[in-house]
Amino acid sequence: MILYGLPTCSDCKKALRALDDAGHDVTFRDVRADPLSETEWAPLIAEFGDNLVDRKSQTYRNLNAWLRESEAEEQLAAQPALMARPVITDGSKYTLGWDDDARAVWL
Repeated sequence: MILYGLPTCSDCKKALRALDDAGHDVTFRDVRADPLSETEWAPLIAEFGDNLVDRKSQTYRNLNAWLRESEAEEQLAAQPALMARPVITDGSKYTLGWDDDARAVWL
C-alpha cells in the first residue's frame, strides 16, 4: 500500500497512523521530495481527474495565470504539492482524502 502526500500534511499523518494501527504495510511517498513521474501520475489523473488538484491551497493561488489555466498534469508536474492529499492505493483501488469514505475502504 502506498500513501502519497506531504510529511507536514495533518490528514496524511492521521491516515498513516490509522493505517499502521490497522496493520497495513504502508509506504509513504513524499510527492515534494520524491516527485512522481509522468507514468506515475497517469493512473492518479485517470482515477481522480481535476479533483487531484487542491484549488483551495495557497500554492494554487500563487500559480501564474498560464499554469492556473493548464491541465492538471502540467500543474502537478510543476508543483507536486498541489496534489489533494492523501492519495492511498493498494494497486487496485484508490482513495483521495481521509474522510469517512476513505476510512471505510481501508479500515
